[in-house]
Amino acid sequence: MPRRFSMIRSFQLADWITVANAFCGMGAMFAAMEYLQMPSARGHLLLACLLIPIALVFDILDGNVARWRHQSSLLGRELDSLADVISFGVAPAVIGYAAGMQGGWDCAVLMIFVGCGVSRLARYNVTADNLSGDDGKVRYYEGTPIPTSIVLVAVLAVAAWQGRLGDEIWGGRWMLGPWILHPLVLLFAISGSLMISTLRIPKP
Repeated sequence: MPRRFSMIRSFQLADWITVANAFCGMGAMFAAMEYLQMPSARGHLLLACLLIPIALVFDILDGNVARWRHQSSLLGRELDSLADVISFGVAPAVIGYAAGMQGGWDCAVLMIFVGCGVSRLARYNVTADNLSGDDGKVRYYEGTPIPTSIVLVAVLAVAAWQGRLGDEIWGGRWMLGPWILHPLVLLFAISGSLMISTLRIPKP
C-alpha cells in the first residue's frame, strides 16, 4: 500500500469503531441541515436525533473492544475525543439550531456549549494519567462526560415528534435587547457548565 495510507493501515478495530461514531455525528448534521431545507419533512430531524444514540453505542463499544483486544493507544484516545466533539458537541448544537434555536442569544449559547465540550475533552486528555489508579484505569471524570448531551437530543427528539419546532418550540421566545432567546436553549448552557465543572463523576 502506498506510504500516504500508512496511518490508515495502523488503525486497529477499535479505531474504526471510533470513526463510525464520527460518521454518525456527521450524518446527524447532514440530516438536520436537510430538515432546514425542507421543514415539512420532520423525519430528517428525527433521524438526526436517532443517529446520536447510535453514535453513543459506537463510543461505548470502541473502548470495550480496545480493552478486549489490549490495543489501547494514545492515537485511539485522541480519535475518541475528536469523534465525541463531532457527535456529542457540534451535532447536538446543530440539531438545536435546526429545531428552532436560531436567535442571536441562542447561537451564542450553542457556541459556548460546544466550547465547553471541547474544553472538557481537552482537560480529560491532559489529566487522564493523573486520574488513573495503579491499574491505569481512570477512576472518575471531572465534570460530566460530553456524551451526556444525549439527554438534550432526547428532549429535542420529543419536541420534534410532537411538532413543537420553530416558533412552536417549548418555552416560546423572548426578545432580550437586540436578540431573541428561546429559553429551551438554557438546557445547553446548563449541560456545558456541568461539563467544565469540577464535579467528580465515578467512571464505570
